[in-house]
Amino acid sequence: MKKILIPLILLLVIATNSCGLYKDFERPDITFVDSLYNRIPTADDYESIASLTWKELFTDTLLQDWIEVGLKNNTDLEIARLKVEQAAITLKSSKLAFYPDVSFTAQANANANGLSYSLTPTASWELDIFGKLHNTKKGAQAGLASTEAFQQAVETQIIATIADSYYTLLMLDEQLDISKRTLKTWEENIRTLSALKRAGKTNEAAVLQAKANKVNVEASILTLEEQIIEQENSLSALLGLVPQELERGVLSEQIFPDTLLMGLPLSSLINRPDVRQAEYQLVEAYYATNVARSYFYPSITLSGNAGWSGTTGNIGDPGDWIFNAVGSLMQPIFNQGKNKARLKISESQQQEALLNFKQTLLDAGAEANNALVSWQTARKRLDSDKLQIMYLKGAVMNTQLLMKNGQADYLEVLTAQKNLLQAELTETNDKYIEIQSVITLYHALGGGRE
Repeated sequence: MKKILIPLILLLVIATNSCGLYKDFERPDITFVDSLYNRIPTADDYESIASLTWKELFTDTLLQDWIEVGLKNNTDLEIARLKVEQAAITLKSSKLAFYPDVSFTAQANANANGLSYSLTPTASWELDIFGKLHNTKKGAQAGLASTEAFQQAVETQIIATIADSYYTLLMLDEQLDISKRTLKTWEENIRTLSALKRAGKTNEAAVLQAKANKVNVEASILTLEEQIIEQENSLSALLGLVPQELERGVLSEQIFPDTLLMGLPLSSLINRPDVRQAEYQLVEAYYATNVARSYFYPSITLSGNAGWSGTTGNIGDPGDWIFNAVGSLMQPIFNQGKNKARLKISESQQQEALLNFKQTLLDAGAEANNALVSWQTARKRLDSDKLQIMYLKGAVMNTQLLMKNGQADYLEVLTAQKNLLQAELTETNDKYIEIQSVITLYHALGGGRE
């Protein structure tokens, strides 16, 4: 029997390998990724913005402190960490499946001759000839890697959201400061126009128009102050803190790279946590399909027990030794189509995971392209904003002088000052968009690591 069993097992192993049950996962063809940056200048990996840590990109020390607080307190990140722990336990369990299953049985019965007993340790071991345990372990490894990537994705998103909220506060602070400065200008205009009215060089309509503009700026200040408090409350909740006033820097003092390089498409995008998670989900689905396929093959189990039995009434006999060993083979023949259904579902889920992986790469490429275009456009708008503000400041100064000399209408002064206020607010908003684009691009390229 032994001479027949060994060659049979060898043939089964060869057949299994030919069916690919032990074949490791291979990444599908994704060469299309190399054309995702076809309209954007790229660079080697070490020059890419994604190679920076978040502390190197966000140099504001106050922001760094708030990010540390957020990473410590955020509940979503803590949930992600727990998922990683769960996946690690699952992997450990799949590895233990390669070891024998050991149990211990003890029985005792009372009779006329005394107390009869038996003590029997039992062990069984499933031979992984057809790769069920191997593929289960590989799938668990991919599952752990997927949850780790998910944790990184959550962490990166938290960092980006905190940074974006922080810079929104700085933008609102800057706009509030501009509005307060403008309010002082309007107050000065009212005094000037009132003096000109008394001198007969203007009329009451000019004074009333200036007062109306002053009230409008005061209303804008109230709105900005409300938005600042709401933004502070929102950021406090993200940081896991009660609503409070948050210490922060100044928008004009924020420093970012003048040149943003993308890196090579495949190596930069594949570093994104969501892309890595999608790929690991594909790996997990691949090994799940192999597990489903292994159910069509026999299960071979070696089992045995050893122990002793005896009767307590027979003092001279400590008991008899018991030893038994057996090998069993279970081959599925008919199980109501469950194996076929399991395999078809697994194959369908694997194809779904493949499509999701490819689409995640495409979405990542589009996000990176859009972020860089937004950054480039914002920088060009900022150049235009600076020129416009310079011209408008000159226009305001000139119209004020002309009005004092009776050579310009008060409406020209009011219009120039309103245009200057709007240009300064627009410049602040464009500066925020520039910073926001840097954050988005950094996130899109898989940045955010320590």
